[in-house]
Amino acid sequence: MENLSRRTFLAFTAGAFITPPIWPAEARVAGFPALLDHILLGCNDLDRGIAFVEERAGVRASFGGVHPGRGTQNALISLGERTPREPNPRRYLEIIAPDPKQSGVQQYSAITKLNEPRLIGWAAHRDDLDQFAARLRKEGIEFEGPQPGSRQRPDGKVLHWKALRIKDDRGGLLPFFIEWSADTTHPSVDAPRGCHLESFTLLAPDPDALSKTADQLGLGVTTSKAAEFQIRAVIACAGKELRLTS
Repeated sequence: MENLSRRTFLAFTAGAFITPPIWPAEARVAGFPALLDHILLGCNDLDRGIAFVEERAGVRASFGGVHPGRGTQNALISLGERTPREPNPRRYLEIIAPDPKQSGVQQYSAITKLNEPRLIGWAAHRDDLDQFAARLRKEGIEFEGPQPGSRQRPDGKVLHWKALRIKDDRGGLLPFFIEWSADTTHPSVDAPRGCHLESFTLLAPDPDALSKTADQLGLGVTTSKAAEFQIRAVIACAGKELRLTS
C-alpha cells in the first residue's frame, strides 16, 4: 500500500470504546457487513477511475453527478443482487474524484494526489440517525453530525442524506453512518448492474481491538491481522474479480 494512502486515510489509533454495545450486532451477509451502504474508491481523475474499474470488472460505471460545494464528482456501480436472503439489497461502489468545475476539494482532499485508484472509506446505512446520535452522546462518544449532504444527478434531480462521523474512526477503518432522505431513491437502484460484493475485510496489527469497537457499533465486519492497516474488498462481476485495497 502506498505511503500516502496509508498515512492519510488509515493511521490507525489503538484502543476501543469501553461502553457496552449501543446497537445490537447484525448478522454478516456473505462475508461483509449487512448494513454496508457503499464503498468509496478515490482517484485523482474520474475518467481514469471509471476506466480502471471497467477494465477489471467488465462493467462501466455511470456518471452520478457532483457534490455542490465539496469539490467532488462521482460514478457508480450497483453491488446488490436480489436473492431470497436479500430481497432488497442496497449497496454500491462509488468512484469519487475531484470536480474540475469547482474551486477545490473540501472533503477527501488527498484523492488529488493518488497515483492510482484506492479505497478511501465506506458507509454504513441507518434509518434512525438522530436517535443513534442521541445514544452516542449519552455514551460519551464524540462525533460530528448528523450533517446534511446532497448530490445533483445528471438529470437534475438532487439526492439528499444525513451523515454522522465518529471522531475516532480508527483513521478511516470504521465507516461513517448515512441516512438517506425518504424522498430520495437509493443510488444502487439505477446504477449499472452485473456486480456483487464478494467480501469486505478490515486489516490491522491488532484486529481484536478493532473488532471489539466494530461489534459495539453493530457493524459485524470481518477483521484480520496484518502488518499494515488496510481495507480490502473483492467484487465479482460476470466471471471477473475486482480486488480493491486502501
